[in-house]
Amino acid sequence: MSGRRVEADIGELVERSRQGDRAAFGELARIHQHEVYTLAVRLVGDRTLAADVTQEALVRAWRAIGRFRGDSSFSTWIYRITANVAWTLKGRAARQATYDLDQMIRQPHADASGNPEVAGERAELRANLKGALSRLPHHQRAIVILKDVYGWSHREIADSMSISVTASKVRLHRAHLRLRDMLREVV
Repeated sequence: MSGRRVEADIGELVERSRQGDRAAFGELARIHQHEVYTLAVRLVGDRTLAADVTQEALVRAWRAIGRFRGDSSFSTWIYRITANVAWTLKGRAARQATYDLDQMIRQPHADASGNPEVAGERAELRANLKGALSRLPHHQRAIVILKDVYGWSHREIADSMSISVTASKVRLHRAHLRLRDMLREVV
């Protein structure tokens, strides 16, 4: 199926959803749920919380579909909702924090080459980067994830966050500088 056909199908589903068609919105949710969940995991860093974020984001999208103007793509719109829900629920979860003992003591596994030392170093690097990302302000963290992980253009980021392209570039640059400084402190 061509990209234009998929866009047309999504456009039709959006229009039907805006008119109250629950089945059409259900199809939109089915099409986008994996990407919404993946973004949520990357934003909140916890799969259980990400499942809650995904569910809440889809509920909010259904409630707001009538106000969707189509200024951006449906996926950009729902990712923006997801980011907002992620920050709200993550803040709530942080106020009620608990710690998973199994996660804290898990031992690194060997990498594909069978070298546990390399696997341990990679796990440590991942943990350091994840920790540094979690300490970034949410607007910087979101831009780093959307740009560096998802490969969004600055225009897409700017549209989804209601900021200018220049602001997107500046925030990304500042976020990279902060990450670099935080990672240097660890080493």
